[in-house]
Amino acid sequence: MGEVSTAGRDPGLQPERTRLAWRRTTLSATVAAVLSVKTALHNGASATGMTVCALCCVLFLGFLAVAHRRIRALATGPRPQALAPRQATVAALCAMALALCAAVLVL
Repeated sequence: MGEVSTAGRDPGLQPERTRLAWRRTTLSATVAAVLSVKTALHNGASATGMTVCALCCVLFLGFLAVAHRRIRALATGPRPQALAPRQATVAALCAMALALCAAVLVL
């Protein structure tokens, strides 16, 4: 195996790519939340639909808070600190729960 040369590597690119990935994921969560609201209101507002819709919005806001904090951390310095396990867990759980809520609204 050959060695990888790091002489020409720009250390600022990795945080930028990670920041852009967080932005893309936030955009995807936004689309899921908006579609869940649209689906909940499409066939008339039922109590169950509105509850699931409200839960989707809360989950989206939770994910947005974690993503915003991470994006800000990536933009502040040349070498950002690693994502805390608690923040990673919150982001993953919010994303999975948002997908589950959206699936419940579709069914």
